[in-house]
Amino acid sequence: MKFLLAVFLFLVSYSTSFSQHNSQLPANEWVDSVFKKLSRKQKIAQLMIIRAHSNLGEEHIKQVTELVKKFNVGGLCFFQGGPERQANLTNFYQSIAKTPLMVTIDGEWGLGMRLDSIISFQRQMMIGAVSDAQLFYRFGRAVGEQCKRMGIHVNFAPVVDINNNPDNPVINDRSFGEDKYKVALFGTQYMKGMQDVGIMACAKHFPGHGDVSVDSHLDLPIINKSRAQLDSLELYPFRQMIKEGVGSIMSAHLYIPVIDTISNQATSLSYKTVTGLLRNELGFKGLTFTDALEMKGVSKYYPAGQASAQSLIAGNDMLCLPEDIKGSIKKIRKAIRKHQIEKADFEARVKKVLLAKYHLGLNNQSPIQTGNIVNEVNANTNEIKTLIAQKAITLLKLSNKEVLPLKAGRKIAFVGVGIDKANAFANRIQKDYRADLFTFGYKEDSLASIALISKLKGTYDLVVIGVHNYSRRPANRYGISPAAYNLVNQLQSQNATVTFVFGNPYAMKSMAPGAANLVACYEDDEITQQAAADVLTGKISPKGKLPVTVSEELHYGMGITESNYFPHVTPETVGLKSEVLNRIDSIATDAIANHATPGCVVLVAKDGKVAFQRAYGYTNYDSIEPVNNDMIYDLASVTKISATTVSVMKLYEEGKLDLDKTLGDYLPWVRGSNKEKLVLRNLLLHQAGLVSFIPFYKDTNDKNGNPLPRYYSKVPTDTFSIRVADSVYMRRDYQDTMYSRILTSKLSPSNEYIYSDNDFIFMGKVVEAVTGKPLQEYVRETFYDPLQMTTTSFKPREYFPVNMIAPTEYDKTWRQQLLRGDVHDPGAAMFGGVAGHAGLFSNAYDLAKLYQMLLNGGEMEGVRYLKKETIDKFTAYSSNISRRGIGFDKPEKDNATRKVPYPAKSVSPATFGHTGYTGTCVWADPKQNLLYIFLSNRVTPVDTNKLLQMNVRGNIHEVIYAALQKGNAKL
Repeated sequence: MKFLLAVFLFLVSYSTSFSQHNSQLPANEWVDSVFKKLSRKQKIAQLMIIRAHSNLGEEHIKQVTELVKKFNVGGLCFFQGGPERQANLTNFYQSIAKTPLMVTIDGEWGLGMRLDSIISFQRQMMIGAVSDAQLFYRFGRAVGEQCKRMGIHVNFAPVVDINNNPDNPVINDRSFGEDKYKVALFGTQYMKGMQDVGIMACAKHFPGHGDVSVDSHLDLPIINKSRAQLDSLELYPFRQMIKEGVGSIMSAHLYIPVIDTISNQATSLSYKTVTGLLRNELGFKGLTFTDALEMKGVSKYYPAGQASAQSLIAGNDMLCLPEDIKGSIKKIRKAIRKHQIEKADFEARVKKVLLAKYHLGLNNQSPIQTGNIVNEVNANTNEIKTLIAQKAITLLKLSNKEVLPLKAGRKIAFVGVGIDKANAFANRIQKDYRADLFTFGYKEDSLASIALISKLKGTYDLVVIGVHNYSRRPANRYGISPAAYNLVNQLQSQNATVTFVFGNPYAMKSMAPGAANLVACYEDDEITQQAAADVLTGKISPKGKLPVTVSEELHYGMGITESNYFPHVTPETVGLKSEVLNRIDSIATDAIANHATPGCVVLVAKDGKVAFQRAYGYTNYDSIEPVNNDMIYDLASVTKISATTVSVMKLYEEGKLDLDKTLGDYLPWVRGSNKEKLVLRNLLLHQAGLVSFIPFYKDTNDKNGNPLPRYYSKVPTDTFSIRVADSVYMRRDYQDTMYSRILTSKLSPSNEYIYSDNDFIFMGKVVEAVTGKPLQEYVRETFYDPLQMTTTSFKPREYFPVNMIAPTEYDKTWRQQLLRGDVHDPGAAMFGGVAGHAGLFSNAYDLAKLYQMLLNGGEMEGVRYLKKETIDKFTAYSSNISRRGIGFDKPEKDNATRKVPYPAKSVSPATFGHTGYTGTCVWADPKQNLLYIFLSNRVTPVDTNKLLQMNVRGNIHEVIYAALQKGNAKL
């Protein structure tokens, strides 16, 4: 107690003690000034992170204090404890340190993972079930803000191991899943979120810890894979995160013979792994941390300071939790004397660590203020947790659509497996359905199971099963007793049931075969239980996708996500003939066989229901990746109506935009040019006189078509921040030149019809000027999010794994690569992927929701988005010199007599829509309440005109109308 009293008294005056850490020196001068004050032992200790708790009492604090004072260690890693206690101890330790301490934490799912009183976020596997990576950027920012408030500088997160081994005892649900693209994307977004608020992220566990069955805390796992296998899977997320600027990487304790054959030497201690692979081959320049050196996977073979020395020999910068500080310093000094570690290299690493401290703000510190700290750290947690839960819950099996959503009025029983009293999920079911409650704990025996099975059989219309409180780890079947498994399986076989599994989804393997209706919930807290109850009642629809393969039946990517208000039905339900619609198959397969497109998705909706949706072919002619109905496509000019025009419609009916006003009325930067007087209505009709398009990129290429270095960089920087393709970043100030080119471009008489991208580039900027928001934000907030159009977005690589996005053209004239997730249109790419004329991506089902809303007269599921009169105005013929509506394309006015009708002979004059250069179209016919969407990537890998020559889109469109006809329709 005397020591704790001394600490308290010290804390009373700690504000003056922080002055030793305050400096206004430039970075390199500060580093040199600190470095010169360090003894040789202290320089070594600067590379060490020691364990620090706030719940282990006086003796532990004494030990940490001694290590800070005696050795001047480089940093602390906080584990269990309380937020206020930790903040006070951080203040104390910083105030006694000669060199400011780098404070770290292993907070993969937020600080609640370590600290009491702090609400924990979800584990990464639940987040892996979500489709929206931008939500995880917000998650990363929130975790970063937590760290910042607690005086933490580095969070050892995210885990970017690919968990493709269900028996993994150490990674498992800490991983985003088994898809390398999703792991890389979500890891990058988590990293960006934290680093954007000044917290260094740490990608772990390099070179990949996902495919092991041994816990490295207990022994050294072995991965017997070829280098090609590692390159294609485990290393992929690390390559991507290095490219995106992750601040640090943690090396794992693994034995991978294909990289280094030294017996029993962990990858964290391997020169070939850390220096050869990570530094030299992958080009990583940031900090490297070892995983905890006290773990048996290392200490079993390298005891008493040997692991520390070997870690530095391998090329690591910082040593996490070395077992013996004094012994480690001794061994490292010996390694330097023997030139196993070159002195110059060692000193460079010390300065590198000091420079990192400077950039993390340790040169100019102030004490952590503890007032209201718990509330402030928890401030944003529940909001984000709720969004994640609502987007992650995954419907895996649905045999009866009457079950989800479940209507009231039926006799319901709820069986809570693993609980002994009602939880939030049980309470909601009792409240909403007056359900009878039954519980069954994991300590109850088979007799109790048999009795409950007998009691429920034939008594209830539906039994809702909730499986709760089981282990996260695979040992002993996740702690679920044989009697509990038997109960679940027997109930599923003898009753109408819907089973909700709250926890690690791998535990579903033994329950799934007998489940008629099955929902994965991933976590077992109140927020997740409330979200699950909302799915049951129909308040929200399930949106998640299974992030791992649980069994042959439950495979990666599964998830029934159709909206309850926009269901799939049989064609006959809405008056369409299946045998006629099946003719679409031959048209699509013939187009693919003739290389008109490598693949496509066709969707037909009638009367507010999806009657036909099929995917054909592959993403490329290599026939490796088959197209599925969820595939996201570059919509090209369909952007004009799906983003810009609908935004204009909303602003028009709100009285914020006048179609008869001019560009100069809304865009000050066009005033003084000959574009100032252009009328908005004429721009939307493509008769304002603007040139069709401007090939901006040509002025940024050399004579051989290669991007000029003065305009492009291979890595993003503050100057080169506009991504136009993978490893191609444009100068941000070049956009000013692009706008100048438009302003000075040729202008034709306004009574001519010239289909122009520039019309909609201007209109996109008008939307932004009126709303004060970027186009992508306004249209997402106004339409896409409320309509649950989860895949519809600009810059889709920020939201979705690249394997969900169809590739487009191999750009040989500018970007020199196959484009995938970067907009095909060069102008839109140079505008940062967002423009009024192009840049939008979507799958067919989500895009259909927007146009069904328009067919509904502006309403969807009781929510009004637009007035019917607004829709009628914009979709009607509005020009006497063309077929155009206001923004929308229309059928040719003389369609009945044309040799080649457009878009098809049988469409009504009320039809509206648009086509896209990449091989897309959407057409809505209000007369028939009929919607047709065709998505393809006809320009992959090279641009051909066969889709147009073969009239693929038009022929399919005509089949759809034939399916409406009575009798035996003939084409």
